[in-house]
Amino acid sequence: MTNSNPNFGVIGGGSWATAIVKMLCENVSQVNWYMRNKEVITHIEKEHHNPNYLSAVEFDPKQINLSDDINKVIQESDFLIFVVPSAFLKKELDKVTVSLKDKIIFSAIKGIVPESQSLVGEHFHHEYDIPFDKIGVITGPCHAEEVALERLSYLTLACANDDHANTLATYLRSDYIKCNISEDIIGTEYAAVLKNIYAIAAGIAHGLGYGDNFQSVLMSNAIREMKRFIKKRYKLKRNINDSAYLGDLLVTGYSVFSRNRYFGNMIGKGYTVKSAQMEMSMIAEGYYATNSAYEISKSYGNKKPKTPIINSVYKVLYEGENPKEVFTKLADKLN
Repeated sequence: MTNSNPNFGVIGGGSWATAIVKMLCENVSQVNWYMRNKEVITHIEKEHHNPNYLSAVEFDPKQINLSDDINKVIQESDFLIFVVPSAFLKKELDKVTVSLKDKIIFSAIKGIVPESQSLVGEHFHHEYDIPFDKIGVITGPCHAEEVALERLSYLTLACANDDHANTLATYLRSDYIKCNISEDIIGTEYAAVLKNIYAIAAGIAHGLGYGDNFQSVLMSNAIREMKRFIKKRYKLKRNINDSAYLGDLLVTGYSVFSRNRYFGNMIGKGYTVKSAQMEMSMIAEGYYATNSAYEISKSYGNKKPKTPIINSVYKVLYEGENPKEVFTKLADKLN
């Protein structure tokens, strides 16, 4: 039974974590917030905003309980929302010395844990023995920047336990946030991972000079590729045109706020992967997701799903192939 007045803990200090704390602050008296940077914590406590992400969002210091001690935040929270880049999740979890088993865990991480090649929810289940009915996922379509601007946005919450999903939805909803509930935990989480890869593809295409006509075909093929990939991983009756899949793909592929599209755009314009990463102040999750998705697909051997877009992005990012040549070949495979 879910606590009727639960305590919430947010793990992470980036833009999406900041946006989630803002959403929770609309409905709760206090949010426990873990971030590892002590200087940022000091700044927020003094200036009431995150200096690095969504700096226009002002917080009431009485509403946020900041700490650089992840164990303290875990102990004081009933619901834990993890919002750290997937590439650094294990490093943060290695600091945990208290039990997670009595917690309800939601992942707002749009990536695959590289060390285990697992979705975040699967990682918590297999590595920490958390029951699946205590694990959930928060996906979009929703950009942190638009939450900061209080523009109408939509979240999808997926959990095997409807009570947990509905409880969290109650505390995230507001005049500008609407929440949908889904039973497709694995599918929505994979969709959140894959759409970042397709956004990189859209960015590369834009950087190479492809126009809107090509982009529309690319996105049309991307949603079909996503459907094939997810179906191979987890068969369930789902409508791939729902907002958690197609909607999230479109906003990430087209929005000026999309860091993955921006990253891809730089690659298309001639930046190396390393120089593009150095240029960005935020992590492009799609970079890590590309390697993971490619390896997962390859593991099926002759029965692997058809993934020409993922394969093309992988060739550019990980094999150093020329983007123009790769996308010229990709264009011939799309329809």
